[in-house]
Amino acid sequence: MKILFFSAKPYDRQFFDAYNKPYGFEIEYLETHLGPHIVNAVDGQEAVCVFVNDKVNAEVISVLHAKGVKIIALRCAGFNNVDLDAARAHGMRVCRVPEYSPEAVAEHTVAMLLTLIRKTHKAYNRVREQNFSLNGLLGFNLHGKTVGVVGTGKIGGAFCRIINGFGCRVLAFDLFPNPGLQSAGIEYGTLEEVLSASDVVSLHCPLNPDTHYLINEKTLAMMKPGVTLINTSRGGLVNTAHAIEALKNKHLANLAIDVYEQEEKLFFKDLSESIIEDDTIQRLMSFPNVLVTAHQAFFTEEALTEIAQVTLRSIDSLLRGKLPAEQNALLV
Repeated sequence: MKILFFSAKPYDRQFFDAYNKPYGFEIEYLETHLGPHIVNAVDGQEAVCVFVNDKVNAEVISVLHAKGVKIIALRCAGFNNVDLDAARAHGMRVCRVPEYSPEAVAEHTVAMLLTLIRKTHKAYNRVREQNFSLNGLLGFNLHGKTVGVVGTGKIGGAFCRIINGFGCRVLAFDLFPNPGLQSAGIEYGTLEEVLSASDVVSLHCPLNPDTHYLINEKTLAMMKPGVTLINTSRGGLVNTAHAIEALKNKHLANLAIDVYEQEEKLFFKDLSESIIEDDTIQRLMSFPNVLVTAHQAFFTEEALTEIAQVTLRSIDSLLRGKLPAEQNALLV
């Protein structure tokens, strides 16, 4: 059986080749993202494997079906980039990796938070230039602060448990509160209660029509002046233009993002010799109180191992007419 990978990087090849040995699938890797411009590259494959920025819309799915593709495998948890209704209409199976390493993303979120509030990135660069002054590096304690968590699924829950250990008051919002977190001292409130009471707000919810631009002019205004906002979930949760205005008027004191609403044109690429035409990301990166990483939160050895194993196992199960072993792996 042949699988065509899109948005493939050297580390994808490394991990998938290593864990493909028991299955013996014929895997071809393409670095380009999937979209209408490249879908005709599919030739004889029964499955395609896609990532977060691949566009698997109705047009693409129609072509995939015509070319004999039976399985669309997402090597990620989110599936907002796939038209599930179109896949269902064409009788195609869609699977994902429902959880690979919640701790990987949660720990990266904490790393970004600590970097911003203690300015360790600035200190690192300063000391390398033999500047040992502390001027401009004043931070603040996490201990005793209120941290708001929007979304307490696997990743949000892991973040709650970690940040709770810093001695913070953790206030969470989720449509389905987690009793285990509540028993650990995590408080739940409405979205407005969480946003208005928090010194730090961290986003851990999926992107869907209800959460698109969840953080906008209105919800930013609900937050305390001087709030720190972190997004390691999906770029479309934050209206970037509104966040920039909040940074300019100093209502938003710090912003950390591992995701960006236009990231498909930038992230996972080396653009160091290029002129970036995206004025919005350039404006964001001009702020001294903004930290950007390029969708790195998932990027650990443990997570990539789980992604490869679950993806290949799910494809194998579907080909044999069985359901994937992982709960919630099958979408269609």
